[in-house]
Amino acid sequence: MAMMVLGWGLSLLGLLLLAGIGLYLLSARPYRSADSVANSYDQWTEDGILEFYWGEHIHLGHYGSPPQPKDFLKAKVDFVHEMVRWAGLDQLPAGTRVLDVGCGIGGSSRILAQDYGFSVTGITISPQQVKRAQELTPTGLDVQFLVEDALAMSFPDGSFDVVWSIEAGPHMPDKALFARELLRVLKPGGILVVADWNQRDDRQKPLNGWERLVMRQLLDQWSHPAFASIEGFAELLAATGWVEGEVITADWTEPTLPSWLDSIWQGIRRPQGFLRFGLAGFLKSIREVPTLLLMRLAFGVGLCRFGMFRAVRAAASPLATEVSAGVATSQ
Repeated sequence: MAMMVLGWGLSLLGLLLLAGIGLYLLSARPYRSADSVANSYDQWTEDGILEFYWGEHIHLGHYGSPPQPKDFLKAKVDFVHEMVRWAGLDQLPAGTRVLDVGCGIGGSSRILAQDYGFSVTGITISPQQVKRAQELTPTGLDVQFLVEDALAMSFPDGSFDVVWSIEAGPHMPDKALFARELLRVLKPGGILVVADWNQRDDRQKPLNGWERLVMRQLLDQWSHPAFASIEGFAELLAATGWVEGEVITADWTEPTLPSWLDSIWQGIRRPQGFLRFGLAGFLKSIREVPTLLLMRLAFGVGLCRFGMFRAVRAAASPLATEVSAGVATSQ
């Protein structure tokens, strides 16, 4: 009898997994416009499934170098502190004005305000994320959240001491404009720090057939128009003419890699989520598993890389730089 019940259970699980894969194949979410990104995040925020499993931080965790076993949610918090230290933001005074571009439901923004005393403005294109971020933020914390398009921000030039962004770049169709906007709103001498999913630089090694197929799925399933390479985005930042010295980059693929399988393990370790969100929620969760596995594959074999970027805003504008270069050439 017990074997029969087990057999029925495994059969049901198999059918559910097949249903999830079917949903994955039939319900892609390709990038079409900024609205498609906003709508995707609105839906993920409204149903609460992503927050239940990923917590307040919709980004990868940091597991150390070499990676060590760590709680998935704690690794995400650790990532924020590691990013702060890597960029040297822990040396800045309380009251430093920080813009969090692509803030999600505000997890990083709250840490930057609570633990470092910064004055933080978080922006996202999703109204539902702003609403949820506000609900999660304690009264009195120096944080505000706004609906903004990162490619056309309403802030005046030089509004912030620090511009911070985690995993927002893949949603940007115009990477050069994204680079300009990030630096435009940064004051001279201010620090830009970006963490992003990146593709291998295909100028050095073109993608083969299976790699193009994998990248197409990674783009279409999560509303991404394109991934930049680490080298390519660093070049775009430098090309603005607003960078003092060099753009500093680092590859954090190794310390973030365990996040992909850990995110799947969350569903196994916390089965109460299936009861909380019902069959529809279970199927929505299952449909993300193939993408998570493809992400693990892509980052594991070097097709994708986790890039870190740090730049200091120069005092001169691009126009002034061009004029100076013209004068030097004429002399």
